[in-house]
Amino acid sequence: MSLFKKLFSKPKKESLDKGLEKTKSTFLSKLGKAVVGKSKVDDDVLDSLEEILVSSDVGVDTTLRIIDRIEARVSKDKYVGTSELNRILREEIAGLLSETNFGNEVEYSVPKDKKPYVIMVVGVNGVGKTTTIGKLAYQFKKQGLKVVLGAADTFRAAAIEQLEIWAERVDVPIVKQSMGSDPASVAFDTLSSAVRQDADVVIIDTAGRLHNKVNLMNELSKVKRVMQKVVPDTPHEVLLVLDGSTGQNAFEQAKQFTKATEVTSLAVTKLDGTAKGGVVIGISDQFKIPVKYIGVGEGIEDLQVFNKIEFVDSFFSEN
Repeated sequence: MSLFKKLFSKPKKESLDKGLEKTKSTFLSKLGKAVVGKSKVDDDVLDSLEEILVSSDVGVDTTLRIIDRIEARVSKDKYVGTSELNRILREEIAGLLSETNFGNEVEYSVPKDKKPYVIMVVGVNGVGKTTTIGKLAYQFKKQGLKVVLGAADTFRAAAIEQLEIWAERVDVPIVKQSMGSDPASVAFDTLSSAVRQDADVVIIDTAGRLHNKVNLMNELSKVKRVMQKVVPDTPHEVLLVLDGSTGQNAFEQAKQFTKATEVTSLAVTKLDGTAKGGVVIGISDQFKIPVKYIGVGEGIEDLQVFNKIEFVDSFFSEN
């Protein structure tokens, strides 16, 4: 099908294939069992397919949209055999995701008309927020951009230390204060330093606690206000990091954070260790927020830009 073009380099595609291996093998195994002994896609097959998609954490709403598309396809083509179901599923999910205007990137990039381009990173503790920031800094630096990190998660001492380790590893400057400092003060210092250094990208870490949404909302609003004293239209991006291995919990976190602050992009991590990779399809379809990055392994190169065509292709590849 024309939708599926070679967009990624061979090493990047192999990394994506490997990262989705658990999801793919579980999904295709269930699909194989659902159609055994069946020659055509009937109501029983569609019911089984619905169950498989929901259990793969695609989400109920997105699953129903996919089933509707498959039903329309089956009634139109009349003689759709179960042997073709994998291909049809792949095409229809890619078609569904193609209705959005995002998930088309193949390389890391930031707008050239925003300097410094400021990314504020949010997400609960344990989702891979600090690791994502470190890997993003690495990728942007590899593009020849000057990056500055800001350790504004002052609620947790380990958060500052972890970000320092990444800053050292990637060899980019970091602005920090002591644990318990005012996060907005750290953000202000970070942007001031970035402007002095003529930096291209600033990535600000923030506290990851949701137990009191009002406090979180107030804190993030204050961080934004203070940053705008240095660079008026910041942050240019609010990136929410979600742990893909938590499945439906990732949906819930996305709902909560989008209520607490204006989220403009998503990163879904830890897909390599789970069979719940279908969550990316559901999140990409349901939230009107682009999934920009996915984590498919522990290596520094294993944070990838999310390309919906390559993702679906890897999700359904049988080799």
